[in-house]
Amino acid sequence: MSAMTQSLEDYLESIYVLIAESRPAQVRDVAKMLSVKMPSVVKAIRELKKLELVTQEPYANIELTEKGRRVARQVLRRHTLLRSFLMKLGVSRPIADRDACLMEHILSAETLDRIRTYMKDSK
Repeated sequence: MSAMTQSLEDYLESIYVLIAESRPAQVRDVAKMLSVKMPSVVKAIRELKKLELVTQEPYANIELTEKGRRVARQVLRRHTLLRSFLMKLGVSRPIADRDACLMEHILSAETLDRIRTYMKDSK
C-alpha cells in the first residue's frame, strides 16, 4: 500500500480547497492550483485512491471520501495555523503561504501544539 507523502498531502489539500469553494475538483484545476502537469495529478489521484482518500470515475470530478475529508482538514488546519503564525511575525502573505506549505509537513505535533497555544494566548 502507498504511504502518505508531503506531495500527496498537497494534492489532497488542493482537492479539499476546490470542493470547499464549490468548484469541481478536476485534474486540470488541481494541476493549475499546484503548478504541475496533468499527468502528475493523475498519478497522485491513483495513489490517493489506493489510500482510500479519494474516488474518481474516468473523466469525472475527484471526490473526497470521509477519510479523505478528515485528513485534508487536518492538513489545511496546519497550513492555516502556520500561515497565520508567520504573518503575525511580519512575513508577507505570499511568502507565509509558501513557507507554511513547506513547514506543515515537517513540524512535530508538539511544535504545532505550542504554536497553536501561542496563537490563542496572543489574541
